Amino acid sequence: MMTPTRYVFIVITLIICLHYILTFTHEDYGRATSLNNIKDKWSLGGSRPSNYVPPKGEFLDEDVRPAPARKANATFVILARNGDLTGVIESIQRLEDRFNRHFHYPYVFLNEEPFTQEFKQRTRNMISGTAEYGLIPKHEWEQPPTVDENKAREAREEMIRENVIYGGLYRNMCRFNSGYFYRQELMMKYKYYWRVEPGVKYFCNLDYDPFLLMQDENKVYGFTLSLYEYQRTIPTLWDATKEFIRQNPQYLPRDNAMSFISDDGGKTYNLCHFWSNFEIGDLDFWRGEAYSKYFEHLDAQGGFYYERWGDAPVHSIGAALFARKDQIHYFDDIGYRHEPFQKCPQGDLHTRGKCSCDPNDDFSHVPYSCTYRYERMF
Repeated sequence: MMTPTRYVFIVITLIICLHYILTFTHEDYGRATSLNNIKDKWSLGGSRPSNYVPPKGEFLDEDVRPAPARKANATFVILARNGDLTGVIESIQRLEDRFNRHFHYPYVFLNEEPFTQEFKQRTRNMISGTAEYGLIPKHEWEQPPTVDENKAREAREEMIRENVIYGGLYRNMCRFNSGYFYRQELMMKYKYYWRVEPGVKYFCNLDYDPFLLMQDENKVYGFTLSLYEYQRTIPTLWDATKEFIRQNPQYLPRDNAMSFISDDGGKTYNLCHFWSNFEIGDLDFWRGEAYSKYFEHLDAQGGFYYERWGDAPVHSIGAALFARKDQIHYFDDIGYRHEPFQKCPQGDLHTRGKCSCDPNDDFSHVPYSCTYRYERMF
């Protein structure tokens, strides 16, 4: 027969055991649902139980979601060197926080030299999607043998003497972005891209998918900022473009965006361009016959090296000439900064996006901006 003392002892023992079991289960569950492990789980396509209630202080509904059922065939693309790692990490963090943590799109990193293991490990650790790392073929990055190096060197030195901004820099990069990034092996399986630069800022939440907007509305090019190019860097670019137009008028649709880049029907170039360090675009547009032949025509002139033809005016002229104007989209709700300019959404867009930028600091409608030229086309 059990004595009262023994009965009390057994009850107390059971209570203590039950406490430890519950404590262990809670702590083990807490480890399994820490934010890092949750990211691993749901970035692989998992889903939460319908009756799941996150522990207090854990912001799962806002921080991590399963990838949406409908996504575009799209990727972020980042051209960077190993030495750009800090700036790349900053850009990825902001992009993930403001958009991609909910959508889990992949990244393609491109470099003319092999990426280090540190670069790969640290960038993979930052993203909610997958990552691939590509090595650019030398013939697509380096100055082609058809370019007269003596002439090219003299042009660089003259620009440096005249204090032309970036006068001695980035020619290989400009040519690569103008004619080769969209043909890289890792890019060929994608339809859309979002170009990301090291050290840029994204100020606003995006609760919709810009890639699907491009897809569903048949857009081929999207921008946030536009401005005037430095005439000194492209003195003969428009002459080369007019020559191509004369030879290939069939590539220009009737309702194109010529009025964005020319105030006199194409006689002269007004220097307006979309700032291509941010762009969301249709890769098949660049791969298409019209733009491909246009790039080949420009490349044969040598202007990427004898002058300093940038990918921003080249892309802008290509989009303005070979796409319809309604296929070019102004992302006025994407807050973005690439030094020294920024786009800060206004009014309700600023409020809905929970934007952190100062709405008074917006380049879109200052005198040096070309955005008004885009807006008056419609």
